[in-house]
Formats: sequence, C-alpha cells, structure tokens
Amino acid sequence: MDKQSNFKIRPACVADVPIILKLIRDLATYERAPNEVTATEEQLVDVLFGEKPAAEVLLAFEKDTPVGFALFFHNFSTWLGRPGLYLEDLFVKPEARGKGFGRALLVDLARIARDRGCGRMEWAVLNWNDPAIKFYRALGAKPMNEWTVFRLTHDGIARLAQSESIAKEP
Repeated sequence: MDKQSNFKIRPACVADVPIILKLIRDLATYERAPNEVTATEEQLVDVLFGEKPAAEVLLAFEKDTPVGFALFFHNFSTWLGRPGLYLEDLFVKPEARGKGFGRALLVDLARIARDRGCGRMEWAVLNWNDPAIKFYRALGAKPMNEWTVFRLTHDGIARLAQSESIAKEP
C-alpha cells in the first residue's frame, strides 16, 4: 500500500470524542503531567460540538488507527485586523513520529488559516521539547522570545472576577 492509502486527516465529529480524550491523555503523559487532565467526554461534546463550539479538532489516522490530533481555535489580531488560528495542541503518538503526520496536520491547518483569511498561526511549545522546537523551526516558524505567556486558572479567575474593578495597581 502507498502512504496515501495508509494515512488520512479529517475533522473530528461527535463520535470521535472518546478518541480525542484518549489522545489528550496521551499528550498529557508525554508532557509529564498525566494527572492534570480533568476533561470528560461530556465536556468535550459540549465545548467542541455544542451550541457554541470553542475549538475544532483534526484527527490523523494511520489505516484506521488514530495516531494524532490538532486542536485549534480562532483568536484575533487587532494590529492586522484579521482573525488568527491558534493551535492549542498538536500531538502525534511517539510510535508514529517521523512518518509525516505532524507536518501533514500543520499543512492542513495552514490551509484552513489561508482559506479563512487568517493573518497568522500561533502556538506555544514547552521549552524542554527540543524535537518539537527543531521541527517547527524547520517549517519556518519563529519563536516569539520577546513574549511571555501568562495564565490564570480556575481559582485565579474566580479571585479576579470577585475583586474590585478599581484598585491600586502594585
């Protein structure tokens, strides 16, 4: 069989939620945080396929076996006045790496970004993930070293939301 018949990428559907959650757990294990996944199938059905989907997923298959995914959503660039595509997660199972699945997922994402008029594609990568960093650089992606990612989690969001709107800044 040729590579084309062994490989396919397609948008996920509701029936794929168990596959998506399994791949999310595999990603968390790879990123050394296997116990931090709290997402459930029910949540994913709602946030990915409910009334107001928050993100989209592409799935990669080798024959009929799921080997990777890309979860993305749109952000917006005020400077460009255009939407952007933010890649939240890109994951290919370690045993399937080196076969072109990651590149193929990114090519499909670039086509989506182009077709939807996006001004840019962005994502974050862990500093220790040298193979991914080399892979992204080889594709022409550039690190945004002058930017630092900030995050509020559930408790931080709750504290900020309950605080005074007008307060002294530190």
